Amino acid sequence: MAKIGKWIGGFLGFITTGSPLGALAGYALGALFDNGIDSVNSDQGRAFSDNERFQGTYTGQHGGYNQERYFEGQRSAFRFSLLVLASYIINADGKVMHSEMNLVRQWLRANFGERSVSEGEQVLRKLFEQQKNLGNAEYRSAVMSSCQQIRQFMNYEQRLQLLNFLVMIAQADGSVVNSEIIALKECALNLGLSQADVDSMLNLRDASSSLEAAYKVFGVTPSASDEELKRAYRKLALQHHPDKVAALGDDVREAAEKKFQEINNAKETIWKARGMK
Repeated sequence: MAKIGKWIGGFLGFITTGSPLGALAGYALGALFDNGIDSVNSDQGRAFSDNERFQGTYTGQHGGYNQERYFEGQRSAFRFSLLVLASYIINADGKVMHSEMNLVRQWLRANFGERSVSEGEQVLRKLFEQQKNLGNAEYRSAVMSSCQQIRQFMNYEQRLQLLNFLVMIAQADGSVVNSEIIALKECALNLGLSQADVDSMLNLRDASSSLEAAYKVFGVTPSASDEELKRAYRKLALQHHPDKVAALGDDVREAAEKKFQEINNAKETIWKARGMK
């Protein structure tokens, strides 16, 4: 049961039987756990409700679960959600690239330890297998429904960070093809984010050297006024502040800090070109 607890934590109420995400979890995590998701639910039960667990209303002790378990539940939810969506993005161009898989491995290793790398790979292989079994259209429908479920239980900033990792995965092989962009924007919309969020993140890594990319990060045109630019920067900085995802762990926060620095690099590129202070 310890192995199950490591992967699932307080995630049980999130992967309810019959939901698209629960169905994918039951199939994929069955590769790791002899007893499967349903027996875990029976053995451990639901300690507290979905809303209490994921909407941030839980404070301190509740039903024997402490705050550490609450945060572990958030991390578990984030991890499995990332793998589900990563399976869709990685296969969006019909190819599973080593560079994309390696980025996922690095993220799992940094956040959850060496053992989770092989376990995460098993989960991804099962998800790829399920995509093949269901067919692309049905699997897409399951993933989009899962995005809508994730939207209910993760806050806006956590969903932004989830999207940021998906963009990083798509960029891992050095190019992002149109089918990957479409898949990213589909996920974003169903996560309650926007296509503009995708465009902004796709341009982050080039924003320190490209004025065109820097404007795209802020979602404005070169004709925007200085005041419009300042408003766009303040909005972006607030949305992507690393403190907003601190509950997901130090390594996720560090990734958010890197993204935050890239936003500031975009700002410096534009401010310098305009002579702004």
